[in-house]
Amino acid sequence: MPVVHVVYAEPDVQRVVRVAHVPGLTAEQAVHASGLLDELPAISTDGLVLGVFGVRVDGTRVLEPGDRVEICRPLERDPRERRRELAR
Repeated sequence: MPVVHVVYAEPDVQRVVRVAHVPGLTAEQAVHASGLLDELPAISTDGLVLGVFGVRVDGTRVLEPGDRVEICRPLERDPRERRRELAR
């Protein structure tokens, strides 16, 4: 049976969930089917940021078998600003 993987990681929590692929499955549907939103309440559904193999995608992106959907955490700080501070 073809699957897609839904991934979420924090420094102390890393989860990979296999979800059965069906034709027309979208990234957002895969995230909801994974159960991670219920299991990890720290994941905010407001402005959910998703990626497929490291490339940001919209929740309506139709997935292919074997795709890896990544649930991205919001940045605490702008990395460019952090580099500027370190350079000073």
